Amino acid sequence: MVPPEVDATGAAEGIAPDGIATDAVVLPAPAPTVEVVVKQPVAAADGIRDAVASKSGSAGEVVNTLDELALQIGSTRVSLWDLLVVLIVIALVITAAWFTSRMARRVLGRMTRLDQTQELLAEKVISLFVWGVAILVGIDVLGVDLTAFAVFSGAFGLAIGFGLQKTFGNLIAGIILLLDKSIKPGDVIAIADQSGQSTFGQIRRIGIRAVSLTTRDQKEYLIPNENLMVNQVENWSYSSKNVRIQVPVGVAYSSDIGQAEKLMLEAARSAKRVLQVPPPTVWMDSFGDSSVNFVIHCWIQDPEEGVGNVRSEVLKKLWWLFKENDVEIPFPQRDLNLRDSEAFRTLLDALERDRRLDASEISNSPASGEDRTAG
Repeated sequence: MVPPEVDATGAAEGIAPDGIATDAVVLPAPAPTVEVVVKQPVAAADGIRDAVASKSGSAGEVVNTLDELALQIGSTRVSLWDLLVVLIVIALVITAAWFTSRMARRVLGRMTRLDQTQELLAEKVISLFVWGVAILVGIDVLGVDLTAFAVFSGAFGLAIGFGLQKTFGNLIAGIILLLDKSIKPGDVIAIADQSGQSTFGQIRRIGIRAVSLTTRDQKEYLIPNENLMVNQVENWSYSSKNVRIQVPVGVAYSSDIGQAEKLMLEAARSAKRVLQVPPPTVWMDSFGDSSVNFVIHCWIQDPEEGVGNVRSEVLKKLWWLFKENDVEIPFPQRDLNLRDSEAFRTLLDALERDRRLDASEISNSPASGEDRTAG
């Protein structure tokens, strides 16, 4: 007789635990069932769908139809209804954030204790806070399962990091410029254009990415915030708006220098925008080839109105004062010195022979003989 096989528990097949034989057959344990869980990336879509279906049957059918048009990505199901809900919530969040930011600007505008720079900085901080809260609220309302984007999060985050590196750098640079007040709206700064020529303009606004600078020609330069923070900037109104202007003038060597200086000061004082304190001054600059060169120094306190028009006004007044007082404005003069040499004497002899030949031809011409006879 073949002994019965023993299972893992030590009991013989077909034998009861008490040793009595039995005809019972031991069945294998059923295999566990695997339940596939489908993730819903937008949890709010289901609640809105059920709410719409309970209110209206026709609207519920439309919503169910949109929900059936879905795309399965692994264990995540994204339907057309989910996308529609996301777009609606995003539009509402953006609208609410825009209105909130606008109301905050109005409230700040009524607060007279804040100057223009502090007001602009407060607007930026409030805007960043409002938009950050709006994004978090939108994600919370939608109930978005962020793990649904785990596949793309690495590459997408890396691309965003490189793409928006300059943007975030300019944003932080703009906030730093407003904090230390080194550059603020209304300042007049000098910059160099693409051709290398220096020009100046007034700052109109400091944005998230760039500073808007408007020149006297109404040309608007958009300068990245990082450039103004890293590079050297010539600010004409950082600590004071007083700017000194130089007006070069030249007079003839035969002129009365003392009288010329008095007329220059009179012309500078007559200009409307020139300050009387500090007063205008006149400096002798150099002895030029054709003139004695002077520089008129005068001060203004509104550089945003331009400097070329002040020079023009001073020079126009000085022109008439010089004419009335016989002060000569010189023309270019050159002294020509000829050295005596054999070649120079040969040239003079040749010129003299040509002159005599021309004179003899004129005297021997028939016209000249008729003139002598008539005389």
